Amino acid sequence: MVDTASAEPFAPPARPRSAAPPLQRPPNTNTGEHPHPAATLIGSVQRAMRLLESVAEHEYGAPAKQLARETELALPTAYHLLRTLVHEGYLRRDKGLFFLGEAAERLGRSGAAQKRRSTVVDTLARWRDSIGVPVYYARYRDGEIEIMCVSDTPGNPAVEEWADFGETGHAHAIGQCLLSQLDEEARRDHLDRYPAQSITPYTVRDNHSLLRRLERMRRMEPVVERQEYALGTVCAAIPITVGTTAATMAISLPAHHADRLLPAARQLQSEVGRLLGSLAISISI
Repeated sequence: MVDTASAEPFAPPARPRSAAPPLQRPPNTNTGEHPHPAATLIGSVQRAMRLLESVAEHEYGAPAKQLARETELALPTAYHLLRTLVHEGYLRRDKGLFFLGEAAERLGRSGAAQKRRSTVVDTLARWRDSIGVPVYYARYRDGEIEIMCVSDTPGNPAVEEWADFGETGHAHAIGQCLLSQLDEEARRDHLDRYPAQSITPYTVRDNHSLLRRLERMRRMEPVVERQEYALGTVCAAIPITVGTTAATMAISLPAHHADRLLPAARQLQSEVGRLLGSLAISISI
């Protein structure tokens, strides 16, 4: 009999020490047996993007078979990706046709807005360099003064915002220029919320005085302000109206260069007039 207490489990004969371990075939990435997860995901994203681009080319929609043919995808793959894109809101399906969905349209609007912003930024930088002054772009929207873009250099720095620009529109050329483009009711509404008050010895002192000044401003003339917002600084603003949007381009200079202010403002006005057609959409961002 076998002494079960001392018996060892059965094991195959041990391999001689000199024997090399068996070779293992490396995974074949070309056979598709075990594709790398990252490669699979990247491929899916690429195919989905091709489908989105194809759908975007069909204003009146396109069926899955046509989209699969145009993107050179197998029909089952196209169906799977199209369903996923519909589920995520990038596409919508109506009567068997696929159209761009709300999510894709939001991406398009965002990209277009970014392009318009870049146009404004590049244009202001070009004017800044050609005129040699800081250049500002601002607009009036929903009852508020908004500084949208400022382009300056270390040698020609912009005015430091020591008091909120939106609340002190009465004291600077940008605000006065925007307020001059509003109707009387909108002006009074703004000044009820942000009344005129002296912030330097040169600032207009009350709403009545400011309203009288705004009424005397000639349409499309540069609005000039000298040390009303910041001591040692003079500013000029050019009125721009595109549709219902009140906007302005403005410049600033140190007070000891005040003699350059109007010539520089006229140069800016000429540049704005020359490019206003191409900037009309961009400045309404």
